[in-house]
Amino acid sequence: MSTDFSIRPVGIPAPVQIVTTSNAAANEAVQTDLPVNQTVAAADTSAPVRNDLPNHENVSRQVVFDQAAASFVFQVVNDRTDAVVNQFPDEAMLRRRAYFHAMDMKSEPSRPLSTDVSA
Repeated sequence: MSTDFSIRPVGIPAPVQIVTTSNAAANEAVQTDLPVNQTVAAADTSAPVRNDLPNHENVSRQVVFDQAAASFVFQVVNDRTDAVVNQFPDEAMLRRRAYFHAMDMKSEPSRPLSTDVSA
C-alpha cells in the first residue's frame, strides 16, 4: 500500500497557497480589454451562400398537390425541356407519404368514432 497520499474529511478546506506578483512589469501591464467601438474582428473569408439555381433564366417554379401523398410539392422546372430540376419533397419522401396515407385511409373506416356511443 502506498503512503504518498492523504485523506481529508469532507468539509475541511485544503490549504491554498496564494501567489502574489512582485514583478513591476506585471503590475504596470497595459489593459487588454478594449471598449466595443475599438474591437477588431476577423473578416469572414468564406464564400457567401447562394440559394439561386444555375441557369435561373430558363426555370420556373410551380406548386402541385400530390393527392396520393396528400401533400404539396414544390418544383423548379426547366422551361425548355419541361423537366423537373429540383423538387421538395423528393420522390422517395412522396412515395413514403403516399404509402402511409393509403394505410391511414384503409384503417379509417374500422376505427370507432369518438362520437359513437356504445350501449
